[in-house]
Amino acid sequence: MTKYEQLQEYLKDNQNTWLVTGVAGFIGSNLLEKLLILNQKVVGLDNFDTGHQYNIDQAIEDANKATGKDLSGNFKFINGDIRELSDCKQACDGVDYVLHQAALGSVPRSIEDPINTNRANIDGFLNILVASKDANVRRFVYAASSSTYGDHPDLPKVEDKIGNPLSPYAVTKVVNELYANVFAKTYGFKTIGLRYFNIFGKRQDPNGAYAAVIPKWVAAILNKDDVYINGDGETSRDFCYIDNTVQMNLLAATTDNDEATDQVYNVALNDRTSLNKLYQMIEERLIRRIQGLEKKKPIHQDFRVGDVRHSKANIDKAQELLGYQPKYIISQGMDEAMDWYIKSLKKC
Repeated sequence: MTKYEQLQEYLKDNQNTWLVTGVAGFIGSNLLEKLLILNQKVVGLDNFDTGHQYNIDQAIEDANKATGKDLSGNFKFINGDIRELSDCKQACDGVDYVLHQAALGSVPRSIEDPINTNRANIDGFLNILVASKDANVRRFVYAASSSTYGDHPDLPKVEDKIGNPLSPYAVTKVVNELYANVFAKTYGFKTIGLRYFNIFGKRQDPNGAYAAVIPKWVAAILNKDDVYINGDGETSRDFCYIDNTVQMNLLAATTDNDEATDQVYNVALNDRTSLNKLYQMIEERLIRRIQGLEKKKPIHQDFRVGDVRHSKANIDKAQELLGYQPKYIISQGMDEAMDWYIKSLKKC
């Protein structure tokens, strides 16, 4: 058995209370679903700025289906804002583990609105960090970002080599890591940061100006709309399926390896897929599943300001210190998610 498989068996027999901030979002709702399946109690905090009630409802429904039980009693929701310290303190009361996912994501959004990005991602982060420390939670795990690598040219990306940030969003994520490190040194409150690369999977929102590329393209192809690719399409990313991300959160939260704490880790595959290849993979899978759907060339437009050209992660550190073993490569994750995309994204 892998370390993650062992952990899942352990958690089923040992119930704890977890706080998931941003629980109505893409990653937060997938964490909620998995924790409920593993017989855990979950407190969810969200203000619905970017998340949706239907993500929470679907997560509970999917957990119920997976277990054949009604698990709704193991979930408590707080409609609150991480920018309010009182909301954070209420959410952290009696909690064992904190998985902090709430943020205003997106490089373009941060360029358009750096002030609100700063308020949510820095002020909000500090609030939940202080509340978690004061509540003496066992572990605080937070969503960091691959944007931290900025203009550093090396591939694959290694945790201790970062460049200059290329967007206000990236600045906020660098500051999160600095705060986390200072809290370990000053208060002995050791956290773990997870530098997410390009996470994809069910419940990822295709709508809005800041939608992630995979659900946005799937929705466009399903509805026979034009698909736009920034630049020449050879920009590449390390796409990571959501189940791998959930695995990393749970391994990080429960590790008993002290050397593994007060650290940041890449959450990725150590792989690289160009946008042109990604479009081809999506289109092929949809054509196989949807009768009458035909190939259509994407439209190339200007490169997006603030974007890095290539991204690929080294995951040795996560494998060695946390026992991370990604279960899904991009093609397997795409196969796993495609039926959900088709069911949920048509006519979006």
